[in-house]
Amino acid sequence: MADFQKFFTCSCGKVHNALLDDYIVGKGAIREIASLMARYGATKPYLIADRNTYQAAGKQVCKVLDAHNIPYSLYVFSQETIHPNEEAVGSAAMHYDVSCDMVIGIGSGVINDIGKLISKLTKTPYIIVATAPSMDGYASATSSMDVDGLKTSVPSRCANVIVGDLDVLRQAPVQMLVSGLGDMLAKYVSICEWRIAHLITGEYYCPTVAEYIRKALKKCVDHAEGLLNREEEAVRAVFEGLIIGGVAMNYAGLSRPASGVEHYFSHVWDMRALEFGMPASTHGIQCALGTLYALRIYEQVKKYTPDVALAEQKVSAFDHPSYNQFLKDFLGRSAESMLALEEKEGKYDPVKHHSRIAYIAEHWQELVQIMEQELPAAAELERLLKAIGAPCSVEEIGLSADILRLTFEATKDIRDKYVLSRLCWDLGILEDIQI
Repeated sequence: MADFQKFFTCSCGKVHNALLDDYIVGKGAIREIASLMARYGATKPYLIADRNTYQAAGKQVCKVLDAHNIPYSLYVFSQETIHPNEEAVGSAAMHYDVSCDMVIGIGSGVINDIGKLISKLTKTPYIIVATAPSMDGYASATSSMDVDGLKTSVPSRCANVIVGDLDVLRQAPVQMLVSGLGDMLAKYVSICEWRIAHLITGEYYCPTVAEYIRKALKKCVDHAEGLLNREEEAVRAVFEGLIIGGVAMNYAGLSRPASGVEHYFSHVWDMRALEFGMPASTHGIQCALGTLYALRIYEQVKKYTPDVALAEQKVSAFDHPSYNQFLKDFLGRSAESMLALEEKEGKYDPVKHHSRIAYIAEHWQELVQIMEQELPAAAELERLLKAIGAPCSVEEIGLSADILRLTFEATKDIRDKYVLSRLCWDLGILEDIQI
């Protein structure tokens, strides 16, 4: 059973709340399904799976329920690939049996996101039986969905319980194992940028939550090279680390502890894949690549000395209408939501920029110190990625160097977070970065 704190009052001034009730990780954990249902007074679950996850774990879940004479309703998506969009959620909702009083998702990213939404819509408890340690959304209260072509975090709900059967998780495709570690490696950048944003914009930051992530990340890295051999402790470390990432987001009440600019690389590539049919890889592998490129850029930024006059000159010359057109051309329909966000946020406003660049220049050494404290060397991360068979360049996932540069430029507009690309824009060096 889980050892995290459900509630605690923190020195940051907040009462942290883990929306997750419990998680179970171990060999044969699926056998606990019947007792978990009893904990919530559930008598008939609605099971959601796809063709692969049904074979990996769904059959076992059904056997446990049959052995306990528990009735259930089962929906298995017929298509080979499920996209996290309105059609998939609608399909799962249309097959929902109103006599059910619990939702059990059997799968990983997309299945979990759909399961959380169905659980919210039906106001029933939710259990996710994980089939791969592939991403950190298991314990989050949002679902990553494609809404009108834009990759969006849709409010859903957090699972009540996460079940990680190591006999199942260890058999996940190698790409999914590597993807999970990739999503964890992203935490180097997310914590760094959280601290930087706290200084520059005054955004809330919690040292306790940040340390929670650092410890989980270290454990993952320490066991990383055992992943390819499907070593039990390596798989456990990554899976529990991913859960901790979700719990940390619960504690903080925002996604900062687990995602930064490296996730935005992935979001841009997903948007272009959806809009234009461009190549894309798994979320975690794209995040790992985004982390590698972010580390290389941070190494360049650390050597820079802020020039306030040059930065303000660059801002004065910034052609906002032309840039907006670039976003529309590069991202298609999803650009509209980004432009609306910018109209509300106003990050390109010269007055707001003047305030930020003045602070950045005055506190530059403090900002550089944060980078040095939180970030490993890019070469060190590249060595680790090679050791686990992960790609180390966008060309390996079918993208080009030109697309990479444009991707980095677009990352500053994905959300309203202060991230690396925004720091580079504030400094007036965005176009000078080698990537």
